[in-house]
Amino acid sequence: MRASDSHHDETLDDAVIHDVLRNERRRLVLERLRDSDDDQAVGDLAEHIAEVESGESPAPRNVRQSVYISLHQTHLPKLDTLHIVAYDSTAKMVSLGSNAVELEPYLVDAPTRRPFAMLTFTTCLAGLSLVLAGWMGIPILARVDPRLVAIVTLLAVALVSGLELGLLTRNRI
Repeated sequence: MRASDSHHDETLDDAVIHDVLRNERRRLVLERLRDSDDDQAVGDLAEHIAEVESGESPAPRNVRQSVYISLHQTHLPKLDTLHIVAYDSTAKMVSLGSNAVELEPYLVDAPTRRPFAMLTFTTCLAGLSLVLAGWMGIPILARVDPRLVAIVTLLAVALVSGLELGLLTRNRI
């Protein structure tokens, strides 16, 4: 994440970070700025967000206009005050601010948001392997009822999935 030239020493409180990220438009602004190497014009940001919200490309004019007004009047000034973005309201240009780096852990790419996905997948494969090994007559495993292996595997998957769901719900932004 790059930051603007101005530096701000205060760190953001968790409540402030969650308040900022609770709004979809602010999240989309930050993701767009993070993914871009250049400053963004407010009009370009509004067009992108309107397309995401409407699911149409180009988005209807009234949706683009509504997004533009809310960015200009509400969201960008709020982010600028917190030094998360640097917003030049005269030039209508936006870049990441000095505090933007504090939001990075909350804006990670989707694959890293599922810490238990690999564990769930591995548990399923292990259970399937044990059932197949038992059916193939591998000595120790042949004596174990495949239904028991399946039940234990399903319980493990349910436990891991429940833990992941609990963490996602508790950390929901």
